[in-house]
Amino acid sequence: MENDIFQLQYALDTFYFLVCGALVMWMAAGFSMLEAGLVRAKNTTEILTKNVALYAIACIMYMVCGYAIMYGGDIFLSTIAGDGVAGADEPATYAPSADFFFQVVFVATAMSIVSGAVAERMKLWAFLVFAVFMTGFIYPLEGAWTWGGADVFGMYNLGDLGFSDFAGSGIVHMAGAAAALAGVLLLGPRKGKYGPNGEIRAFPGANMPLAALGTFILWMGWFGFNGGSVLKLGDVASANSVAMVFLNTNAAAAGGAIAALITARLMFGKADLTMLLNGAIAGLVVITAEPSTPSALTATIWGALGGILVVLSIVTLDKLRIDDPVGAISAHGVCGLLGLLLVPVTNGDVSFSGQIIGALTIFIWVFVASLVVWGILKAVMGIRVTEEEEYEGVDLSECGMEAYPEFVSGKQ
Repeated sequence: MENDIFQLQYALDTFYFLVCGALVMWMAAGFSMLEAGLVRAKNTTEILTKNVALYAIACIMYMVCGYAIMYGGDIFLSTIAGDGVAGADEPATYAPSADFFFQVVFVATAMSIVSGAVAERMKLWAFLVFAVFMTGFIYPLEGAWTWGGADVFGMYNLGDLGFSDFAGSGIVHMAGAAAALAGVLLLGPRKGKYGPNGEIRAFPGANMPLAALGTFILWMGWFGFNGGSVLKLGDVASANSVAMVFLNTNAAAAGGAIAALITARLMFGKADLTMLLNGAIAGLVVITAEPSTPSALTATIWGALGGILVVLSIVTLDKLRIDDPVGAISAHGVCGLLGLLLVPVTNGDVSFSGQIIGALTIFIWVFVASLVVWGILKAVMGIRVTEEEEYEGVDLSECGMEAYPEFVSGKQ
């Protein structure tokens, strides 16, 4: 009887893990649609190519070496043949291969964040080479120090310092934003974005319906992102935790969206759709650090704080001439940090000092390592397209086709 119960729980937890992983994989479509909607028409095909290719690269690199770096083991095949995840306190009640599938889609999410921030002026192949290093080495190493339980360069263990990141506000989202920031700083802004007298010129996205669709896809996928991080479903406590995580994830997104919409109305006098979309994403990023312990009202307030912060951050980065076409650095990086800092408010086992040290460790490692890789790529093959290619659009120069050939009559 006991063995039958275990087998049923094993099957249920494995199935739940796989479904949540599929939801997170669907977030790749969300990032693709959001970015395709927010870039100009002449750069749409290239941004879609990047998103599909980076997902495939992430899957291969994490299989080849990333998972072993993050959780130990010799090679991928020997790692998944064991009884569970390396470093776990007790045997897993789900198939280890399901854990790999769930983890690999997180890697792709981190790399997707980079895609939008460097859009419209980066060489496609330089981006894809960077994706190899980000998904195979940079992300897995900081993941080993956090979810993997390894010491940071043999010095200290973040978990022992009181650091906690439930589903990846810092480990995934802030890390992706740190890599993006390093690339943006080396790339420089798009031509014409900032005037000689400090004026900021708006470059409207080509397709707002696609951007809105992408946001809803991300919102839906986030239930797998956060809900799957409970790691199991087959007992009463886990089922209750999953339900609370789903509730809080949704509440935070709603709070972020409304707060960003109101903030934009007060600042700009208009209901800015792009700020509304980024507000929803900001709320989701904030709650990702700890969706299980707050009440629904607290989650809504946290999401609202993220929604306000993302608008202020996007405006501030523009004033600093840091050109991020989709607001990814603000939504995922700045709001990811906010999420980490809010965890101790409702989780008494976590310390503010541990969260700060963990955030600094993740940011410094990913930013510096990414800066080195971007710098080498810049010296070896170049990372920015020519002025003429940028003006014509990277769709033609990088992919040889346009996304809307029958509708585009001129260049933006």
